[in-house]
Amino acid sequence: MGPVTIHHLALRADWDGARQAGEYRVSTLGRSLDDVGFIHCSRDLAQLRDVHSAFYTGVAEPLLVLDIDPAGLDVRLEDGFPHLYGPLPVGAVTAVRPFTP
Repeated sequence: MGPVTIHHLALRADWDGARQAGEYRVSTLGRSLDDVGFIHCSRDLAQLRDVHSAFYTGVAEPLLVLDIDPAGLDVRLEDGFPHLYGPLPVGAVTAVRPFTP
């Protein structure tokens, strides 16, 4: 995988649950890794904004940006977006910050 860091938009509640469980399993809003088969990620903040516009505009809950080190993860670039096949280990998240559209 080319990028050093990829990103994922997460509900704060989902990330809090993942920290307890040790892994994150949400693909995108309302859809799990089990539903979709992968976790939807973004290469950069422009893609993250596109994901927000497509799926999260009506969400009132706090959103977070998860910065992910893809080393050792099964990440595949598909349709221009990185997709993570398998759960996201909490330890692969290098930074978490609030998302502001």
